[in-house]
Formats: sequence, C-alpha cells, structure tokens
Amino acid sequence: MPPTTINRSMNTREWTMLLVLALLWGCSFFFAAVALRELPPLTIVFLRVLLASLTLLAAIAIMGIAMPRDGRSWWAFCQMAILNNVIPFVLLVWGQTRVASGVASILIATTPIFTTILAHYVTSDEKITVLRAVGVFFGVAGVVVMLGTAGLSSFGGNFLGELAILGAAVSYAASSVYARRFNKLGISPLASATGLLITGSVLIFPIMLVTDHPWTLPLPGVTVILAVLGFAVLSTAIAYIFYFKIVATAGATNLMLVTFLMPVTAILLGVIVLDETLEPRHIAGMALIAVGLIAIDGRLLRGLRRREAQPAE
Repeated sequence: MPPTTINRSMNTREWTMLLVLALLWGCSFFFAAVALRELPPLTIVFLRVLLASLTLLAAIAIMGIAMPRDGRSWWAFCQMAILNNVIPFVLLVWGQTRVASGVASILIATTPIFTTILAHYVTSDEKITVLRAVGVFFGVAGVVVMLGTAGLSSFGGNFLGELAILGAAVSYAASSVYARRFNKLGISPLASATGLLITGSVLIFPIMLVTDHPWTLPLPGVTVILAVLGFAVLSTAIAYIFYFKIVATAGATNLMLVTFLMPVTAILLGVIVLDETLEPRHIAGMALIAVGLIAIDGRLLRGLRRREAQPAE
C-alpha cells in the first residue's frame, strides 16, 4: 500500500481549524493557572481528562458513533494517551507551578521543532527540507535564549519548571506523529479523541490517588470549578476533535504549528487577568522561534520567491 500523502500547505478549512485549536489550547494555560490556586497538579489533570471523556462520550452517544471494540485500537489509544495526556499534562501543570502561563506557552511553541525532527525519521512524507532545517536551528536558538545563562548553568527554581514544559513539548511532538496511525485504522476523529481520553483517565487515576489524596482536599471555589470545566470541555474535549481532523489531512508538522499561535492567547490572558509579566529574554526567544516556525511552514518564503520571479510590467 502506498504511503498516505499529507498536505504540505494547508487549505482555508485546515487553517481555520488550526486557529480555533490555537485559541482553545491557548486558553488552557489560563485555566491551569486559575485551577492551581486551589487544586494540586495531578488532581487537575485527572479532572481534565475525566470530564473531557464524559463530554465526548455523551456526544458520540447522541450522534450514534460507535467506539471500536478491538484490542488493537484500544492498545493504540493507551499508547497515545501516555504520549498526549499522561506525560505532557503532568509536566505542563507541574511546570506551571514554577513558570508563568505566558512563558509556558512560549516554551510549548517549540513543539514543531521536535515534531519536524521526529517526522523526518519515522514518516515517508514529512522529511526535513532546507527550510525546515533552518527552522529547527532558529527554534533551538530561541529556546536557549529564553532559558538564559542562569537557567543553563544551574538546575533548580524556574529552570526545572521550564525543563518540564520542554519535556511536554517533546511528548506532544511524538504523539502528533503517532496520531497519524488512527487515520490508517479507520477510526473517526471523535472516536479517537474519546478513546484517548478514556484511557488517559484510567492511567492517571491511581497516580492521582497516591500523590494528591483528593479526599482530603477542601471543595474548591466557583472560579476554580469553572476553570476546570473550561479546561476539560473547551481546551480538551472540543480541542481534540479539531486535533485529529487536522492531523489526518495536514500532517503532524503542520498540526504542531498551532503551538506558535497559542502564546498569543496565553500571554494576553496572563497579562490582562493574572498580572503576569514577561522578561526581555522571553520576548527575544519567542521572536527567534517565530522565525524558525515561518521557515518550517515555508509559505511566506515561497510567496516572496514567486513575487520576485514575476516579470516587471
């Protein structure tokens, strides 16, 4: 069977879905920052995936969509849940106990860099080009600038939080490449998202019980409850539907360009609502990452070349 052809340039529909996904995931940093005021990290993660899975289960029941029953599909869900739920969710929420939400969103913007490298080695149609290699270079440079000399010279404090979020970015990159498997298995985006979240809930539940002892926690306030609901329904359940639809046609590398758009939402919410500030090194690092992602995407540079090639009137 010939390899699946993945779109290199997204169409208007895919870009629209990517923008919606960026908004939904960008809000997740804000929701996490609010929830962390009263709840421990793993409890937030568990509530996020549990409520999101219940939301999607209700949706597929109403729509009459059947979940797969074969072991192969559920084993794939389990592997995907580890890469896309358990590892990155835990690292992200824990990292945000030490790092501002705007900074966290910038560090997550390195995901396309790791995705580009992984996709080159494990796929047949998302190879690194010269532009993508340039993008990786600028992206790595941006990460180094954001971490700063103090962060690179010592472990501890905010550096561990930043390192945790970078670990989440690597895990997201691996999961985005692995997600292409669900299209080959013939599983619908909604069923894929639901199965992923169900298995994620099962995997996270015992870890959360041991670490957080949730039965000892006081009932959170209304604001935190609303933040958890927003985290689960908007930034997880609905977001994953767009996630699987995009990866099926646009590919892992294009999908992860969403992480460049996410910081805009996260930073605005963090500055306006949470009184957070960004240091100059974070802004400089984000600028370098932006250059890297523009090179990885390639559309702007190809457009400029075509314009220069047009004969003068």
